[in-house]
Amino acid sequence: MHPLESRVTVVCGHYGTGKTNLSINLALDCAGAGDDVTLIDMDIVNPYFRSADYTDMLTEAGVRVIGPNFANSNLDTPSLPGSIRVAIEDGERVIIDVGGDDAGATALAVYRRQLEEAEPDVLYVINKYRSLTTTPEEAVEILGEVERTAHLKATGIVNNSHLKHLTTAETIESSYGFADKVCEHTGLPLRFTTVPRGLSLSKEIEPLYQIDVHVRTPWEQDW
Repeated sequence: MHPLESRVTVVCGHYGTGKTNLSINLALDCAGAGDDVTLIDMDIVNPYFRSADYTDMLTEAGVRVIGPNFANSNLDTPSLPGSIRVAIEDGERVIIDVGGDDAGATALAVYRRQLEEAEPDVLYVINKYRSLTTTPEEAVEILGEVERTAHLKATGIVNNSHLKHLTTAETIESSYGFADKVCEHTGLPLRFTTVPRGLSLSKEIEPLYQIDVHVRTPWEQDW
C-alpha cells in the first residue's frame, strides 16, 4: 500500500536525500494498487540518477513516465515537455520528482498555476546523514529556499535517513530525534519514515513505509 493522500504529490528536498528512489517506490505501489499513475521527472539540474533512467522498469509496471528533454544530448539546455502541464491538470494520480534544493525547484514555478489548482501534497524529504542537512536547522533552511523558489508550501516531512548499503536498523532509529526536531521547527507533520524492505527495527515507530532500493550508483550495483 502507498501512503499518499492527494492526487498530486510533489517530492522535494536536498540533493542526495533519496527523493528519486522514494518517488519510484511510490509510483510502483500506486500502480500496484490499480491507480493510473504518472511519474514526472522534473530534475533539470542533474542528468544522472534520475527517475527517467528507470523508464523501462516503471513502464512495465504500468507507470507512465514524463521527463525533461535533453535535446541532442546537450545536457545544459533541457526543456520540459508540455505533457507535464496536461498530466497535472488531467485528473490522474501524479508524482513529481523534483531536482535538489532551490535550483531544482525552479522548474516547479513554471507550473505554479496548475499546481495551485491541484492542491498538491508537497513532501519534503530529509536525510540526517546527508551533508548540509545534518542538523534540523540546516534542513529547515533548505526547505525555506525550496518553498520560496517553487512558490509552494510543504505539507509534510518524510524521514528518509539512510546510509545507502550501510543502512542498519540503528541508522534509522538514530534519526527519529532529528526528524522530530525538523517537524517541530517547521510545524509540519511527519508523514512517514522509510525503511528498506526486510529490515527489522527494534523500536516501534509509526507510520513506516517499506521501500525497495532501485536507485544505485555504478559502484553500488552489487548490493
